[in-house]
Formats: sequence, C-alpha cells, structure tokens
Amino acid sequence: MKITKLSAESILPLTCSRSGTCCFGKAVQLNPWELMRLSEEKIMTPKVFRDLYCEFGGIRLRFDGTADHKGQNACSQYDTKTGCSVHLGRPLACRLYPLGRHLQFDKATYMFEGETFPCLTDCAEVLELPKLSVGEYLKGQAAAPFEKAQDAYLVVMQNIADIAFELLLDSGLAASGDTKTVALWRVLGTESPELLALRIGQEWMDCLMIPEITDANENIAVFAKKHNKLLLLKAQKQFGSIQTLQELHEAAVLMLGVALHLSRGLGADTKGISEHWIATAKSHGAKESI
Repeated sequence: MKITKLSAESILPLTCSRSGTCCFGKAVQLNPWELMRLSEEKIMTPKVFRDLYCEFGGIRLRFDGTADHKGQNACSQYDTKTGCSVHLGRPLACRLYPLGRHLQFDKATYMFEGETFPCLTDCAEVLELPKLSVGEYLKGQAAAPFEKAQDAYLVVMQNIADIAFELLLDSGLAASGDTKTVALWRVLGTESPELLALRIGQEWMDCLMIPEITDANENIAVFAKKHNKLLLLKAQKQFGSIQTLQELHEAAVLMLGVALHLSRGLGADTKGISEHWIATAKSHGAKESI
C-alpha cells in the first residue's frame, strides 16, 4: 500500500471529533512505560492491568469490548457511554492516530497509509473542523513524552540484543562452529507473539513489561534507564556463570527473543530487525545452518 509521508508542517484535517470510531478493531501496541501509565489511570498495579487488559505478556491492549456496526470489537478501555476510560494515560498509538511515526538517525517522520486521509471514511465531520499542522496536532495530543518513551525503549531494545550478541560472539559459542543459534534467531523474527511470549517465559516477561520501578514514573528518561539496569542485572545474574555451549545457545536465543518481543510492543518491523541483527552477527563470524 502507498504511504503518504508528512512533515511537522503538513496541514491536514486533524482536529479530533472524539467520536470513538478509532477505538474499534485496532491493534494498540504498548511499551512498558505506557503500560505503567495506563495502570495509573485505572488506579491499579501494572501487573493487574496487564493481566486484565493486555495480550502477549503486556505488549498489546485487548480489543474485546462491545462490537460496532461493522462487527469490530472495542478497545478494552472504551466505555460506550463515556468514551476512553484512560484518556489521560492513552498510549502513543492513540495519540498519533491516524498517523504513523518512523524514527531514523534521531529524526522522526510521520505518515499515513494510502493517498486519501484515512479519517474521512468514518469521521467525515472532521472536514467541518479546523485543520491543523502535524506539529500542532501532536502538541494538542501531548504526544512528546510518549514519543520520548518510544525512542528510549528502542535503545533498551538494542541493549538487550547486545547481550544476545555477547553470548553468541564473545563467549566462544560462534567460534565453536555453532549454527543453530542464528537459525533460531531467524525463527524468532517471524514467530507469533503468542509463541514468542511462551518461549520467553513468565519471569523474563515480568521483568520486561512490569519492572519494579516506583520512583520515576513521570520521568521517562530515568524510568527507561532504571529499567535497562534491571534487565542487565537480571541477565548478569542468570548468565554470568554459565559454561556449556548449550547453555550459551539457550541464553542467546532467550535474550534475542526478549529484544524482539519488545520491538513488537514498540510497533517496529520485528522481522526486519531480526534479519538486520542476523546479518550483523554473521558479519562478525557467526554461522547459520541451511
């Protein structure tokens, strides 16, 4: 499908009518900070919110509410009478809609799918409302801290993957002639979120999506830094004394799986990222069975 790219100055019919149409039949991915913010709005712990309202260990909101006239189910946080029940804590995907966001070389660009602005089909009333620039719309949606969270967790994602690289490349595993680790990394890139969550296991899933951080919830930079440290400490504790090649293989697969699962929560191209990491590993001497 054609992608229409935009700048911050692009003018579009972006004034939201709050009709709730976009709260049906979507897939809203979550990063750990967004999950925490949602739980605060619901006045419950992140674990309780995740277990009640999320899928795949917390990386996606459930859409299991009342269906609309198209048969599309509402977001689990949508109330048919009052609208979004967590509006102040809504994630970046909701604040951006109908726009997408792409970050490259620390520069964000925005876009939407197709040639025609998508909101016009179900929310034609927006044509009667003032038009806004992309930048004005994002400011009105208070998107800035949620964009910072997304960018911060892209760094965390890479840091988790770096642990997998160390386990494969710096431990002697790749030098031993191992070929099955990279082969499994390729499987991870296309594995369903349900299977990948099961592969990761509850302990690592909890560490990834509901970290025990209680004193930095408003500061995303501090929150992400503390979370990154918790993940690193857990990896050091679990893998610091392993010696066998099989243990190294299992650890390298697990850590890349954690990184890829987070990438899906960030709305990234999980398969493309996996292939990039595989190419990087192979360029440094790793091998893959054919």
